[in-house]
Amino acid sequence: MDRYAVVGNPIEHSKSPLIHAMFAEQTGQQLEYGKLLAPLDNFIGTVRDFLREGRGVNVTVPFKEQAWALVDEHTPAAERAGAVNTILRREDGSLLGDNTDGKGLVRDIEVNAGLSLKGLSVLLVGAGGAARGVIQPLLAAGPAHLCVINRTVSKAEELAALFVDQGPIAAAGLQWLVEPVDLIINATSASLAGELPPIPDSLIKPGHTWCYDMMYGAEETRFNRWARERGAARCIDGLGMLVEQAAEAFALWRGVRPDTAPVLAALRQA
Repeated sequence: MDRYAVVGNPIEHSKSPLIHAMFAEQTGQQLEYGKLLAPLDNFIGTVRDFLREGRGVNVTVPFKEQAWALVDEHTPAAERAGAVNTILRREDGSLLGDNTDGKGLVRDIEVNAGLSLKGLSVLLVGAGGAARGVIQPLLAAGPAHLCVINRTVSKAEELAALFVDQGPIAAAGLQWLVEPVDLIINATSASLAGELPPIPDSLIKPGHTWCYDMMYGAEETRFNRWARERGAARCIDGLGMLVEQAAEAFALWRGVRPDTAPVLAALRQA
């Protein structure tokens, strides 16, 4: 039976095995999917050992950049993102690396939440790996403008420069912009620590601005609570993105894309 795993450190909290088990059941695929804890100093050795027989892995924090360096070939999405979250071992033993995070985010916003990105003003908070991984798919969706804001402005400027050929993108500091936007996406990990990026309240137009936190948890994230208290039209966490990016990985591995709606509904109910 084909074996897959999610690799990270820490990894115990991961919902990926549950998600892929539901995908496999739904599509009639025979596979095993587990968790793989990689030592911080031996990610590459851990993955190589697994992929001697395993068919593929998902990669989570903090190893996505190392995964990019490990593979033999990158998809265009992974090449742009500078990070890999999905690895496929091909028949000849070579490793293909993809990044499905951006596709997962855009699909969750446009399909699950029903918000077309075309023509919108979008604010992306953060300039780390999570932000870089989603910029190209966001720009491909056709927003009127995408602005990356970050505490260290030079990092936001470097990121915007990498994607300037992909669409209308700019950079700014966290406090520079005050006019409301259509959509704010939090790509920082602040919510994991119960913290909030210091951005102006005026960015939210009550009843109009949507807010999306790429993080998720059992409780409402700090960012989404801030947004809701300021009248955001809709506050969404990253659970749907998790499911959608997993479906993209599953499709790469198995050649069939599962229906994500019942899987996301089951996770929400749980």
